[in-house]
Amino acid sequence: MVVPGPEHIEERERVYPPPEELKADAHVSDFNSYLALYKKSIEEPEEFWGSVADEFYWKSRPSAEQPVLQYNFDVTKGNVFVKFMDGAKTNVCYNVLDRNVLERSFGDRVAYHWEGNSPDNQQDITYSQLLKHVCRCANVLRLMGVKKGDRVAIYLPMIPELVYSMLACARIGAVHSIVFAGFSADSLSDRILDAQCSVLVTADGVYRGEKLINLKQIADEALERCRERGACSVQKCLVVRHHALRINRGEASNKLQTPWDAACDVWLDEAIEGVCDECEPEWQDAEDPLFILYTSGSTGKPKGVLHTVAGYMLYTALTFKYVFDHHFDDVYWCTADIGWITGHSYITYGPLANGATSVLFEGIPVYPHVGRFWEVIEKYRVSKFYTAPTAIRLLMKYGKEPLLKYDVSSLRVLGTVGEPINPEAWHWYHEVVGQGRCPIVDTFWQTETGGHVLTPLPGATALKPGSATLPFFGVQPSVMSESGEELEGEAEGYLVFRSPWPGIMRTVYGNQERFEATYFKKFPGFYVTGDGCRRDKDGYYWITGRIDDMLNVSGHLMSTAEVESALTEHGSVAEAAVVSRPHAVKGECLYCFVTLKDTAEFTNTLKEELKKQVREKIGPIATPDFIQNAPVLPKTRSGKIMRRVLRQIARNEKDLGDLSTLADPKVVEVLFSQRCEAAA
Repeated sequence: MVVPGPEHIEERERVYPPPEELKADAHVSDFNSYLALYKKSIEEPEEFWGSVADEFYWKSRPSAEQPVLQYNFDVTKGNVFVKFMDGAKTNVCYNVLDRNVLERSFGDRVAYHWEGNSPDNQQDITYSQLLKHVCRCANVLRLMGVKKGDRVAIYLPMIPELVYSMLACARIGAVHSIVFAGFSADSLSDRILDAQCSVLVTADGVYRGEKLINLKQIADEALERCRERGACSVQKCLVVRHHALRINRGEASNKLQTPWDAACDVWLDEAIEGVCDECEPEWQDAEDPLFILYTSGSTGKPKGVLHTVAGYMLYTALTFKYVFDHHFDDVYWCTADIGWITGHSYITYGPLANGATSVLFEGIPVYPHVGRFWEVIEKYRVSKFYTAPTAIRLLMKYGKEPLLKYDVSSLRVLGTVGEPINPEAWHWYHEVVGQGRCPIVDTFWQTETGGHVLTPLPGATALKPGSATLPFFGVQPSVMSESGEELEGEAEGYLVFRSPWPGIMRTVYGNQERFEATYFKKFPGFYVTGDGCRRDKDGYYWITGRIDDMLNVSGHLMSTAEVESALTEHGSVAEAAVVSRPHAVKGECLYCFVTLKDTAEFTNTLKEELKKQVREKIGPIATPDFIQNAPVLPKTRSGKIMRRVLRQIARNEKDLGDLSTLADPKVVEVLFSQRCEAAA
């Protein structure tokens, strides 16, 4: 790797060096410092990670003779495994709360500025208050019989109780499985069943913008689906009185009818009355499970990505500190939902491990007005801001006028997550939001990686718009050809990693075989991301998109198989194929081809029914933008659908290349003639 200088830059390619004023007090203040730390992390991992571990509390440390990181990535040599600080004992909740209150005297420091869906609803929560809330919640779970290793499903909006309940699980050694509160009852039931959760935590209801969502009703439908399948493990449903409290504070007047089963349902506010605000933590082994988070799988069945205690804690803490160049006086805001890995790592665990002050945001970017993001930045004097390219492109549509009404001069570092950011959005973000003075950390990582793996560091890395730049400490990327050859220098191919870092996933919950098949069988000895990448002459990495049958819609990864399965459950659909089509705001959207049964007719009513079906089966984020009638799908002689051809039809690309393997090339003409120009 070399730092890009004028001799490496084509005239059309501008490189943005780190701002001098930021470099002055940055944790990593120049490129040579980055290189030195990176080299140490690879060549002396014991010393590198040992010094990071020294900042945390351990009930016991591992044996000095034992390697800090043990692993096998080669399926031909036995089971794939990763162990970090194996034999050590600690507790993540203790480290992110008690350590800050007792050892660092941060008790009165604000942990979260909670900003509700309505600007009228807000709350500041200090570290001491957070610790007490978490302990009460932990004691309630213990009284319900939850013990170390039990799984707890959490289906909550972005409210303080979401943080309380996940950290309560971490405190008592239970494994939390958070399900994004925009998912359907079917999606929630699938996750409850797979993890065999004993408790479900949800809320009565929530407003998202002006839309009222009856979360408790969706949760009840999910539990009923579990019962129908004869495998409902949930004994208690703990319900947060969120909507009811907002009503009392004057946010709305149409109070929800909350369905109730007295044998199962418990109001959280009633359960914590009189419960002690102290709770002894469960001391866990370094490799005990911390949480399961489900991510879409190429087979359609979501994968339960399992992360463990010590490695995840240290990795999220370190990436947060260095990637956002966190300092004591910062106010940090990540706009993601905790239902996704970004929220786990960079709203909860990473920031709290550093004693950070964060904004916890329940709302949406355009409610009650399109300047809401900028209003919140001004209100809390946000200095580090982390959002998705989808949000940036959405706000770009309204121009810079809404932003000019607010003072965003507090911003020092901007970040993006979820998908590669296109250069146009990058420049708008840099010039308009960051006023030309804030570096953009364009972070590449996955649910599976636990934290950032390719990313700039604000004080050290020269930026190229659209590039994820260089590896974080301990990460060794490589570019692989289809035939399994490691490519050197400038190259394009599969993005893989040759060795683990502490925060990488440990397995797919309950399915080690799927874990190995998905990530390690294609190239034995390497972790396969499923993403393509290009490495340029400066060693910078550019993510080129998913290689497998996955879609990235608004930064949310979903499988084509999952959507196809939802479509074919409709009585009129014989077959379906789903591909991506570029979208100005979402990045990608869903373009669906459906082959109908002989008795069915393709109508607008049917299209609406299919959209509703997908929404109900998966969630609103998966709603198709385009649904095209496909009398026949393009298939090879062996019967495999040629998705490449369908993608080109969706994008109106007439140069289709080699069609010699198609069973019936005339199908292509028919599909082009019926192609959708406008969204369904």
